[in-house]
Amino acid sequence: MSNTSEQYDTCITGAKDIFIKKTADYGTAWRILRTSSLTDQIFIKASRIRSIEEKGTSKIDEPVQDEYIGIINYCVMALVQLEMKPEEGLDLGVAEAEMLYDKWTKVSKDLMMDKNHDYGEAWRDMRVSSMTDLILMKLLRIKQIEENEGKTIISEGLDANYLDIINYAIFALIKLSEAKA
Repeated sequence: MSNTSEQYDTCITGAKDIFIKKTADYGTAWRILRTSSLTDQIFIKASRIRSIEEKGTSKIDEPVQDEYIGIINYCVMALVQLEMKPEEGLDLGVAEAEMLYDKWTKVSKDLMMDKNHDYGEAWRDMRVSSMTDLILMKLLRIKQIEENEGKTIISEGLDANYLDIINYAIFALIKLSEAKA
């Protein structure tokens, strides 16, 4: 499992680098977005991945890996939005944004390590296309929870679904990088 941990960290480091650079360029303008808008952004990215998987080609010269990275970063933004109240202000400094990014990616990695222990790295035998489908399913669950004003009767909440999406996106990145090697 140490290889998975290292691979996970490599994916997070790459995604975080983009997040921090965009934060330096744009600030935290994303703080204006409602979580439902972030959910829709993630849905757009996952839908593009699925479309490319089904068609076998793309007309826009951006690899699906970039979309998975975007999914990770939008999920972190959504988790921050769930945690912070709008009245806490829209502007976060780069250092504060990085601290929150690190917090949520640590939570997602801890969850992955626990599930990996219990499931025996079953994800390694999955197809990347199945991971895409699971991300889309989780997004539809999130949309339903949002329609229910965040309330669930028996199911996990929004945060658990965003964390699972981060982990599926990282698994897809790992599998894609191994396929290239």
